Amino acid sequence: MEYFTEANSVAAVDERMGPHVEPRLRTVMSSLVKHLHAFAKDVELRQEEWELAVDFLTRTGKISGDERQEFILLSDTLGLSMLVDAIGNRRPAGATENTVLGPFHVAGAPVRQMGDSINLDGKGESCLFNGRVVDIHGAPVEGAKIDVWSDSAEGYYSVQQPDIQDKWNNRGIFVTGADGAYEFVGIKPVSYPIPDDGPVGQMLAALGRHPNRPAHMHYIVTAPGFQKIVTHTFVGDDPWIASDAVFGVKTSLVAPFDPVKDGRTQWHSPFDFVLTPL
Repeated sequence: MEYFTEANSVAAVDERMGPHVEPRLRTVMSSLVKHLHAFAKDVELRQEEWELAVDFLTRTGKISGDERQEFILLSDTLGLSMLVDAIGNRRPAGATENTVLGPFHVAGAPVRQMGDSINLDGKGESCLFNGRVVDIHGAPVEGAKIDVWSDSAEGYYSVQQPDIQDKWNNRGIFVTGADGAYEFVGIKPVSYPIPDDGPVGQMLAALGRHPNRPAHMHYIVTAPGFQKIVTHTFVGDDPWIASDAVFGVKTSLVAPFDPVKDGRTQWHSPFDFVLTPL
């Protein structure tokens, strides 16, 4: 047995783990201790800084609940959510990339007819979204389910305004036919700030960072025999496109948003989803 010293801190903690610890848990916890202690030694962490960190985490827990998950927000703004997603969803070139799910998805959205509008309040600049769901070889995928949602013209999701917006405003599910094509009408999404009235917002302000997300449309695409895609398409000329607060933007996910003259909608955004087999 080694007694704890500054020099052997990692070994002393690791030694306390029991002999029958699940192997993956042992690997994860051993690495966590190693890097956590290395961080403290690298910056020579001060007692008052450690106390501030404990207070920050305590406040983060207190503000979290069924309607808000501040720890996820912390993970998002530190880039950890995107890193975990990237590690877990490595795909071949040409396949559609994942990005963060975000906190505003609602399960059980209504299945709509192809071409229907998901915009129930009539606000915002109308946009036609369409394209195809195909496999990695370009063959159409029949029966793919496309779950879509976006914020409102004011930058709020329906769950953020239950007394103002219909629960299913700017939400819907579409199922592809034999040609793999999809089409629906929504609005050109707008940028918005993540909740910044809590500990994470205070952290961003202290770091000189803004809380804004560039405008995007959310998608979950699923089909039997294929990996699930959780992604966005982004408006390329959004002022926050290069500095997304949660690091969600990828070059391949910046979609066209073209103005339409004398058409059904004011904008058109085509995008194809390329699925990877399981």
